[in-house]
Amino acid sequence: MRDTHIRRSSSLALAASALGLAFAAPIAWASDAAERLTERLDPLENYQATFEQQILDGGGERLQSARGEMWLSRPGMLRWEVDAPYTQIVVSDGDDVYLYDPDLEQVTIQAMDDRVTHTPALLLSGSANDLTASYDVFYEQQDGDDVFTLIPISADTLFEELSMVFDDQTLTELWMMDSTGQRTAITFSDITRNGNIDRSMYDFDIPDGTDVIREEL
Repeated sequence: MRDTHIRRSSSLALAASALGLAFAAPIAWASDAAERLTERLDPLENYQATFEQQILDGGGERLQSARGEMWLSRPGMLRWEVDAPYTQIVVSDGDDVYLYDPDLEQVTIQAMDDRVTHTPALLLSGSANDLTASYDVFYEQQDGDDVFTLIPISADTLFEELSMVFDDQTLTELWMMDSTGQRTAITFSDITRNGNIDRSMYDFDIPDGTDVIREEL
């Protein structure tokens, strides 16, 4: 996805003219866009992929990059492993979210509540109806891809704008912008959709000697 896409304003009034590009199809608004997104997400039972992630500042300069693998099963289960340049593991078993840093020998545990589930990856593991009830959804086509942009209805979220890019029925990219203008770009490859994922993938056994921090949200 092009950097011009993530420079899009999150203002609803400017959504129709975002990017200043001539789209192959007009933006679909409100219920039509939400219905299109639900059609993509409802059949999704699980998803497995490798990913590359970049974090950019407001001027587009790269602050950080990482790569790894992810597994997702609905409802509410996720395993996100960053392999490089450092190791980090995020696991959700549907009740709690574990953030494990092997270098620090530390795991942080948070209960699955609304704020935690509003992180981009966990959004995909939730209910499509809940998703479209919590966000204003906009749709457009770019270069043959379907792009859905979500604007949170509530101010209590971790991002101001999130875009999901689909090649037909398959999610290929996620783009997120927070209130500081910092942007996160995630590209997926080696994708398996609705394959076989052992549920034990979402169990997290805390290693001996690991410091445990339980956060109350």
